[in-house]
Amino acid sequence: MRITFRIITPLLLVLTLVACVFAYFQVRHERDRQREELDRRARLIAESLQETVEPLVAGGRRLELKRLVERFGNRERLAGVAVYDAEGKPLAVTTSLSVALAATPAPLVGAPGGLVDSSRFETLGNREMHVYVLPLSAQGNVSGSLVLLHDVSYIRTQLFRIWRQAFLRVLIQMFLIALVTLLIIRWSVVDPITQMAEWMKKLRAGEEAEPSALPKAAIFAPIAKEVTTFARHLSAAKMAAEEEARLRQAAESLWTPDRLKEHVRTKLGGKPLFVVSNREPYMHVRRGNKIEYFVPAGGLVTALDPVLRSCGGTWIAHGAGDADWEGLDAQNRLRVPPEDPLYTLKRVALTKEEEDGYYYGFSNDGLWPLCHIAHTRPIFRSEDWAHYQRANQKFARAVLEELENIEEPCILIQDYHFALLPRFLKVLRPDARIALFWHIPWPNPEAFGICPWQKELLFGMLGADLIGYHTQFHCNNFLDTVDRTLETRIDWEHFAVNKEGHTTLVKPFPISVAFSDPGPSVPSEEDRKNLRETLLKQVGVKSAKHLGVGVDRRQFPLALHRPATQPVASGADDVPDECAEIDVGAAERALPGKGEKVGHDLRRARGLAADALHHPAAAHVERFVEDERLRQGADAGQRVVELVGHAADQAAERRQFFGLNLGLVKEPALVGPQRQVEMPAGIV
Repeated sequence: MRITFRIITPLLLVLTLVACVFAYFQVRHERDRQREELDRRARLIAESLQETVEPLVAGGRRLELKRLVERFGNRERLAGVAVYDAEGKPLAVTTSLSVALAATPAPLVGAPGGLVDSSRFETLGNREMHVYVLPLSAQGNVSGSLVLLHDVSYIRTQLFRIWRQAFLRVLIQMFLIALVTLLIIRWSVVDPITQMAEWMKKLRAGEEAEPSALPKAAIFAPIAKEVTTFARHLSAAKMAAEEEARLRQAAESLWTPDRLKEHVRTKLGGKPLFVVSNREPYMHVRRGNKIEYFVPAGGLVTALDPVLRSCGGTWIAHGAGDADWEGLDAQNRLRVPPEDPLYTLKRVALTKEEEDGYYYGFSNDGLWPLCHIAHTRPIFRSEDWAHYQRANQKFARAVLEELENIEEPCILIQDYHFALLPRFLKVLRPDARIALFWHIPWPNPEAFGICPWQKELLFGMLGADLIGYHTQFHCNNFLDTVDRTLETRIDWEHFAVNKEGHTTLVKPFPISVAFSDPGPSVPSEEDRKNLRETLLKQVGVKSAKHLGVGVDRRQFPLALHRPATQPVASGADDVPDECAEIDVGAAERALPGKGEKVGHDLRRARGLAADALHHPAAAHVERFVEDERLRQGADAGQRVVELVGHAADQAAERRQFFGLNLGLVKEPALVGPQRQVEMPAGIV
């Protein structure tokens, strides 16, 4: 109630002040208008009497003058008429005014000193009068004056009526505004806040609460956003506490965000954590006139974003979104996540040529198939190697900018895009603690020997203090490769490499995603049926009893070569009457022109699926949909290749297989503006 009073009172005060100001000017205008009108009327009456009065004054005929002034003295609002001679003595005066005028000095109403008329307001006998004096002349000389007196009390009455109307109008407006304000506050403020409080109360009590109770109005958007974030953190903390209590009963342990934060703070001695990767955790793109953000697909972001959210720090990555370079500070930084800022993202700009050579060329065409020993032959080009070096140097400059005035910083470098970066940083910041995690396998020494720049890559990697792989097998392969390629001392007991007095540990760090317990609830048969029908309808499959779902990356040369239906095909007799497989491809950036190669691989995969099931293909429908405007980069530039395939069995079993419904989305390189920074000495 107090807040309502505080809102309504200023509104009413302002309304009253505005109404009074407008009423004042209205009264003033009306008063001036009435006075001008009265002056005009008096002049007209005096001029109409002038021709009659002048001969009577000149002839001294007082009796006729008396009758004349008495007759005009009875008119509306005309209080009376008086006629004076040249010496200011009254010749004839309206009876009702004789006493008031007798007490009035002659100069007040006497004839003016010339032939010019005049008017003024005077108080005569407790009455305010408008006095109009018209000089009378005879043969060019002043013979007297004609005085008209009007009662102006009606003007005061009219002005009072205006003030009263304004006051009543203000009262009505104050009542309506107070009522409307109360209703608006009740409907738009009190009720939403009450609902929000009830929602938070249920949430605090551990009851199920729908976020739909939060107010939808734009004015509440900031607080609703913060409350939602707070509630999410509260729910996560409660779930973590419950899980930790449960595991404590079972003599187990659980990593929680708070525990991880404290662990990292203790291990790093309070020093900030720096993460370097090619892929940024949040990408900003334009959608029409708006700028939106999304989280790029990939395990790296999924694994590291929660760590930075819990521990804070700085993530340095390539800014690939077409709106990534808006809203940054002078050091190309911003706080993320946008809805709940917890750490800093620093973006590095690369030219299109640098990205094509360093990322798509040397990294994806060369190192990726080489390390996976894929059937796709690795391609190494000298120009790609030059871009790879320059890109690593750019990232080194960006990291060094962030490391200023920080002693013994901790840097976590991600993946095969930055094999040279550890050495670049170690040369200029030997006090830095550098770790490199290699997210893909490491091949045997013979396979890695294909790379023309294997020595440079290994020397760059050994600038790190710690190198991590997913498995011990990959660690062993790396140590074998270093042992055969470089002059180093390998400590197999501790899995360490000593190169030029610097020791690098090589350890396995398996990484995955911890899925939450879905709980004991099991959907009913009807719910499963409805879910199956809805899902099949969304993916365009008319009917199927069994649905297989595969999730894979759609990035050249990570194309699909063997379908996920192959295990089913191992026993043709077990194939159900109706089955379908949906292969989900995450949106990935790919070079223009690679779509045909990927499409060929996908068509080949579908053909293998049909052959393995011993079902001859009845038809292959291949449809390529290209949006030329998007392909040219009008809106983040994307080309869509849609492959829809089906194979129908014409054999006696009448079995049917809906092969692969595949969607491929490719996003050409998105390049941010160049930010030139001088390269520190020693990085070549």
